[in-house]
Amino acid sequence: MTAATLQLRSVIRGLGALHVAAVLVLAVVPFLLVFAISFGHKVEGAAWVWGFELTNYRRFFVGSDYPDSISLLYVKYLWYSVWYALVAAILAVATAFPFVWLMTRLSRPAQTVWLVFFLCSLTFSEVFIVMGWDILMSNRSGLPMVFQETGLTDWLKANGGLDLLRDWGLATPRNVRFKPSEFATILTLTYLVWPYAVILLYPPVSKIEREVVEAARTMGASPFTVVRTVVMPMVRIPLVGAVLLLFVFLLGAYVTIAVFADPSKHTLSISIYEAVRGSTLNAPFGSAQAMILLLTAAAVLVIGQRFLSAKSGGR
Repeated sequence: MTAATLQLRSVIRGLGALHVAAVLVLAVVPFLLVFAISFGHKVEGAAWVWGFELTNYRRFFVGSDYPDSISLLYVKYLWYSVWYALVAAILAVATAFPFVWLMTRLSRPAQTVWLVFFLCSLTFSEVFIVMGWDILMSNRSGLPMVFQETGLTDWLKANGGLDLLRDWGLATPRNVRFKPSEFATILTLTYLVWPYAVILLYPPVSKIEREVVEAARTMGASPFTVVRTVVMPMVRIPLVGAVLLLFVFLLGAYVTIAVFADPSKHTLSISIYEAVRGSTLNAPFGSAQAMILLLTAAAVLVIGQRFLSAKSGGR
């Protein structure tokens, strides 16, 4: 064995050790700190102290006054975290897939242009995107004003459409209103991750051979039938994987929820911030909420993996 080979192996071992150290410092240690802090105790009028008690977790599930009373406030926040993230992730993938399919049918230069465009759009921060949607849905300068000025609001009033929108929380007695609402929240979250959905789906969809599609068309299948019975089964795992990845990403969305969601329908990300950096300064309770949110994400990932395994086993 030459000296150069020994030196190369030494460098590789050093890089491996460096990689392990980086993972420990950047991932494992912060996780363990949050986990340990979640068992701490908040001192009224002061900060908090280390401890080992389940008070913070009990407060999350049944409230701080249990057993005198039960409060499911934070469980509701968890529900809305899962609801917003799951619906937005599914909508993003469901709408991105047909676009990606059509994009892969274009020439290579056209596909490159689209990919560069979406990669550039990823540079926009959540704050920038939410600011644009906030202006678009503003009651005075956005779509509600357009509805009012074009006479569409009067038409909705005359045909009962405004009453229906009021039942959905999207209108007032005088005009449409898009915020705060679940509609605006989910729509903005979907737009936020839509470019990610396109980029995640492009590699597996672009690898589908044109001959497979042409063979199905030759046998008399319509374009929709080809996509439904041939293409989608071939990319089933990437589709579910994209939904799961975007779901985990959206669980921590903060700005969108703070701007568009009704305060009674906020998520755990808002509650965690208020506990850690808000007026209460209760880091242990914020850490407990973060741990529960992390465990929820892990549970959804496990369920998704088992779903894919069951589907693959039944083939």
